[in-house]
Amino acid sequence: MGSKPLSLRGAKPVHRRDPALVDEDIRDRPILTEDEKLLQHAVEESTAFTTSDPWRVMRIMSEFVEGFDALAGIAKGVTIFGSARTGPDDPHYAAARETARLLAEQGFSIITGAGPGIMEAANRGARDGGGHSVGCNIELPFEQGANPFVDTLVNFRYFFVRKTMFIKYSNAFIIFPGGFGTLDELFEALTLIQTGKIYQFPVVLFGRHYWAGLVRWINARVAGEGKISPGDLDLVLMTDDPAEAAQAVIDAHAAQAATRQRGRGG
Repeated sequence: MGSKPLSLRGAKPVHRRDPALVDEDIRDRPILTEDEKLLQHAVEESTAFTTSDPWRVMRIMSEFVEGFDALAGIAKGVTIFGSARTGPDDPHYAAARETARLLAEQGFSIITGAGPGIMEAANRGARDGGGHSVGCNIELPFEQGANPFVDTLVNFRYFFVRKTMFIKYSNAFIIFPGGFGTLDELFEALTLIQTGKIYQFPVVLFGRHYWAGLVRWINARVAGEGKISPGDLDLVLMTDDPAEAAQAVIDAHAAQAATRQRGRGG
């Protein structure tokens, strides 16, 4: 990469400033998010209780309560992730919309991060299918408004609270092409499945061409060196077909329901 600044299509350039690589346009903003305040280790901490970590614990608790209360009625949910930078003319936008429509017609609530791109497409598809459209928005250093297709909107300050809602109220994840946030949700779900925290929880990677390189690397390097078990990649389904993605979720929900019924002795 030499001395050229890092840049991404559709994003402001990121310039190198010793000793760290930072995004000037974001980091120079005077507004701090609650996540950042929580993670900071201040040298001179204010003595005011409302700026202390114990106070933040109370805010975190209230955020959990608000999220649980708003989403408690969701019995069948699927979260659809993907890039906020995906435009309406992108084939993956249309695919996300169609996948969400198929699931909404089967009674699934469609949950997203409430933003634009793939999130908007999925919420829009939920509306197309006459289903319930949910958006879990996050406070960012730059404004991210909710897309106009969200029926139930919940705003979060803390990423980890928001991520808990995605897992708790979903029966499956469908992962469209995206960036670091999308990858974060993907690997968190796989970790929870692998460690037995959640079960019969399909993770669908939509877009074979996009995900193929990652899956090949995991097979060759991570599995090849014994860092994961050979069967761990069976947790993932790759597809380019909205109907196949939707059917995987529908089948998994039926299996989950059957398991719960057996657990009740039915």
